[in-house]
Amino acid sequence: FCLLVTEPTPFGLNDLKLAVETVRKLNIPLGVLINCSDIGDRKVWQYCEREKIPLLMEIPFERRIAVAYSKGVPLVEEIPEYRKRFQDLYYKLVPSQQT
Repeated sequence: FCLLVTEPTPFGLNDLKLAVETVRKLNIPLGVLINCSDIGDRKVWQYCEREKIPLLMEIPFERRIAVAYSKGVPLVEEIPEYRKRFQDLYYKLVPSQQT
């Protein structure tokens, strides 16, 4: 499984399209995580819907996320409410690991 991470920007959409094309040629299942999901426009969502690509998670742009990242601290340690969201994402990617 290939998790593609993108942002809702023209460059993000362009890179996503290239990555999707490559991953599909390799016949690997895929899904998308949108980072900084509250910026830009809706074209990434529209593309995923049109191409029937599962949208697995969205992460909004938040200052506290940027601060954690700049300190090298994992997001789930700095902002514990994200732990469940990432666990849910993990189980979508590896359902056999769910207890």
